Amino acid sequence: MKQHVNGLLAALLLTLLPLLTPGRLHAGDPKACVTRFDWRTPPNGQKWTCAVHVEPSKEKQGRALPVDYVNPLIDSAKSRWLFFSSACRPFGMVNLSPDTDTKGWWNSGYCYHTGSICGLNHVHAWQLSGPSVMPLSGPIKLTVGADFCRSTFRHESEVVGPGYHALTLDDFGVRVELTSTNRVGMHRYTFRKSGQSGVLFNLGSGSGPSPIAAGMARRLDDRRIEGYVTNGPTLRRPKPCTCYFVAELDVPFESFVGWADGKELGEVKQISGKDTKAIVRFAASDNQIVQLKVGLSYVSIEQAHRNLRAELPHWDFDQVRRDSRNVWNQWLGKIEVDGGSEAQRTKFYTDLWHVLLGRRLTSDVDGKYCDQTGPQPVIRQIPLGPDGQPRYHHYNSDAFWNTFWNINQVWGLAYPDVTNQFVNFLVDMYHDGGLIPRGPCGHDYTWVMVASHSTPLIVGAYMKGIRGFDVNVAYEGMRKNAFPGGAMGHGHYEHGSAKRGGIEAYIKYGYIPIDGRPKGWITESAAGTLEYAYDDWCLAQMAKRLGKAEDYKLFMRRAGNYRNVFDSKTGFMRPRNRDGTWQTPFDPLDSKDRAWCEGTAWQYTWFVPHDVQGLVDLMGGRDVLNTKLNEAFEKSVDKDFRSAYVNYGNQPSIEMAHLFNYSGAPWLSQKWVREVKQRTFGGTTPDAGYGGDEDQGQAGGLGVMMAIGLFQLRGGAALDPVYEITSPVFDCITIHLDARYYSGREFTIISRNNSATNKYIQSAMLNGRPLNRPWFYHRELVDGGELELQLGPKPCKTWGSGPKDAPPSMSRSCDQSLTP
Repeated sequence: MKQHVNGLLAALLLTLLPLLTPGRLHAGDPKACVTRFDWRTPPNGQKWTCAVHVEPSKEKQGRALPVDYVNPLIDSAKSRWLFFSSACRPFGMVNLSPDTDTKGWWNSGYCYHTGSICGLNHVHAWQLSGPSVMPLSGPIKLTVGADFCRSTFRHESEVVGPGYHALTLDDFGVRVELTSTNRVGMHRYTFRKSGQSGVLFNLGSGSGPSPIAAGMARRLDDRRIEGYVTNGPTLRRPKPCTCYFVAELDVPFESFVGWADGKELGEVKQISGKDTKAIVRFAASDNQIVQLKVGLSYVSIEQAHRNLRAELPHWDFDQVRRDSRNVWNQWLGKIEVDGGSEAQRTKFYTDLWHVLLGRRLTSDVDGKYCDQTGPQPVIRQIPLGPDGQPRYHHYNSDAFWNTFWNINQVWGLAYPDVTNQFVNFLVDMYHDGGLIPRGPCGHDYTWVMVASHSTPLIVGAYMKGIRGFDVNVAYEGMRKNAFPGGAMGHGHYEHGSAKRGGIEAYIKYGYIPIDGRPKGWITESAAGTLEYAYDDWCLAQMAKRLGKAEDYKLFMRRAGNYRNVFDSKTGFMRPRNRDGTWQTPFDPLDSKDRAWCEGTAWQYTWFVPHDVQGLVDLMGGRDVLNTKLNEAFEKSVDKDFRSAYVNYGNQPSIEMAHLFNYSGAPWLSQKWVREVKQRTFGGTTPDAGYGGDEDQGQAGGLGVMMAIGLFQLRGGAALDPVYEITSPVFDCITIHLDARYYSGREFTIISRNNSATNKYIQSAMLNGRPLNRPWFYHRELVDGGELELQLGPKPCKTWGSGPKDAPPSMSRSCDQSLTP
């Protein structure tokens, strides 16, 4: 349908446009989709009208769909380059969205409170950007940077949802609409006034953390151009990475004007250089619609053409947008929730949305990819299945640093095929470059962060029954990473050698000493010891499962190395020297102590996920641990749990609230998980929601697990993985299980008497039988069934609190009883 508004009503409409997000056009249909805005000038030329094209939802008068709840603007005021995405598909190579700021790693990309747009970049990935475009009208003089083409915009005329972004460039009088397939971005521009117009391709100004080493654009005919953007090396990504593109317009352009290396070159056929820009120009008529398609590839220009032809052979923008919305709804609908508040449902599906978009595709539609692990790039091919399609994909990703507490768990629950694809990708990198990566970027190694946390991802996948990969090769690669020359040999961003990770000292002393470290930014000693010990435990579980008895014994001994940095006198994990003495002076609240990785001793003392019982024993018993841990939370409430005691704004301590399930006080896990979920992660405005660094789905993943009341402290890497239970924020949660991996159809969690105050579990039933402990097995979940929780306003201190009720730990005999 079409609604026309003119004069004062147009102004009124602009004040209401924030409500016109997909699924929220409240006038008659709460889930209608705004599909297009057309500006119309009446014959008298005095006033213009706005035509709003609305697609009624099929579920009119019914309940909202999962996709309707997603709000990409949450916490976008302090955006990170890779954080904000709108016109994209799950894990899409294309992450097309407007840019308000383009300098630096932080506060770049789309920042809500910046009132102007300087480009529409197609790539917002870890350490990578791509071709940026911008529709223009009137005379434009090309110059350095991107500010020359800035235009103000208003949020009142902005529409944002999964797979779609629309706004008006007020200075140019252009309505911009964006959508995409996996590897192709699609634009629709409405030029309100006639006259000289065009589309700028900015290929050299640099965006986000990536300097641009070179750019090229070449005119093919009067509707097509092709080219590339080469991302120069960064501290984290040591080699250049080229993003190739092909662009097609649905109208002919009259000229192709170039600018390179500080000079405007006039009309050309091809341009190249370090700072490269091109404008295709045409004469627009009043309210003319111009559409643009941009296909990407990290392999070659030819592959960019192939991706475009395969994924978007037509020009139906509205169909692409509908398809994108449907795809998102299918993915998000794998977990359905009922109950809770509107804000809680909005935050839940926005969290889940972030889990599914943070890591980006790098392989092409036919499975080709560019391997950069060696001295020269090599084009390789992912194996094809019987249907002729790639068996899995390759990705660009930040480190898997502590993802075992967030995205690993969500993927393993609802998206096991995503886990399977990522593991195959990591194994391919071992085939190609000889190591399993810590943080793969541009198909090369970045050695971002510490330890070898690809290991928990792979081990967790196998233990959960996700086994569509070569487990022997995977084990070989994980084992290599645990010795000198592997991932544990590499310090932060150590590319040319493997001497700063501290693995040699870790093997020699049983810990990484604080003294005698090589100069420079390296793996933090005490943090490294704790994180290595957890990875060792994970690898020991895999060794046991595969019948490698000697390796099992070796890595289980190393998994106990956490004990070597516990100081019983202070009650904290503490850095120590090579001679065994403790670091002096020592302040457990010192966040600048380089012995820790973005944390403090207060936060890292609890980093023993594989052996909480062992930590209980070191501290002197459950009561001692509970008192100390509860103290940390009490002292952090007024800081919304972003303090030196507990910091849910970063990864090292995001497990802390769940430890009470292991120490006989599950009611405290129920209390503090709810508190953290609301105070740190409950915001739904542009200024709140993630409490720090969302980090490619990690904060979102943690929010999802907190909201549904499940968690895996040990990352699901045990021989028989378990889920610990806290109180969900929803009345009913249904997890639709993937039949390709799991035998059950769905698993349902029901919370009786659920409310903001009724957050304490009084009793539990699993598949109709009483459950008197705060955990159950993963195998019980994936067989399908029902967990029913009775909630109340006061703690039930008898439920799940006995010594035998605690989940398994390395030091508990029940964890050792399973044989290969």
